[in-house]
Amino acid sequence: MASTRILSPTAAAAVGITHKSIYLFSKPPSPSSFPTFTVTHNRPITKLNVSSPPNETPITTSTSTSTSTTTTNKETVFFDGGAHYGDLLANLLLGFTLFWLPLTLAAVSRAFNLRYRFTNLRVTVISGWTGEDRSDFSYKVIKDVQVVPRFIGEWGDIIITLKDGTKVDLRSVPKFREIAKYCVSMAEQPVVFKETGPKGF
Repeated sequence: MASTRILSPTAAAAVGITHKSIYLFSKPPSPSSFPTFTVTHNRPITKLNVSSPPNETPITTSTSTSTSTTTTNKETVFFDGGAHYGDLLANLLLGFTLFWLPLTLAAVSRAFNLRYRFTNLRVTVISGWTGEDRSDFSYKVIKDVQVVPRFIGEWGDIIITLKDGTKVDLRSVPKFREIAKYCVSMAEQPVVFKETGPKGF
């Protein structure tokens, strides 16, 4: 015969309290049961006043484009041409002799491969079969100018000496006196002008 265990009133009360405690703690806590924390920021608040005071007029920056007139010197040509044709004809006539043949070939080369250009800014000498050899110099570097008439004065040579000692020999130039005087007038400092007597071809 099975025996039934009879709990004492004290033990029964303890068991009931234990079950009640388990039931109370098993319930989820309500949100109001959590403590609330208040966070305060003590950073100072900075205010920026962008607008200008009412008594002052606002500053306006205006960019004004001033049109400056730059005067550029336009290059004008005083003379542009090659050696005088008389130099070629005279040397062709004398080229039948073997003694004059080298000079004739030099005259032919000057007629076809040499070109002079005098402008208000510079002197240009162009040479070569395709004109690839070119030398330019300004009137400011001219020290003296010398002319040598050829034949009866129809053409002549202009020898220009630069300030660094370089001599530029321009052979068989037409209107050589006018061109030489033009070079002297375009130079900044006084330039010595010399002319010798006629010397052959």
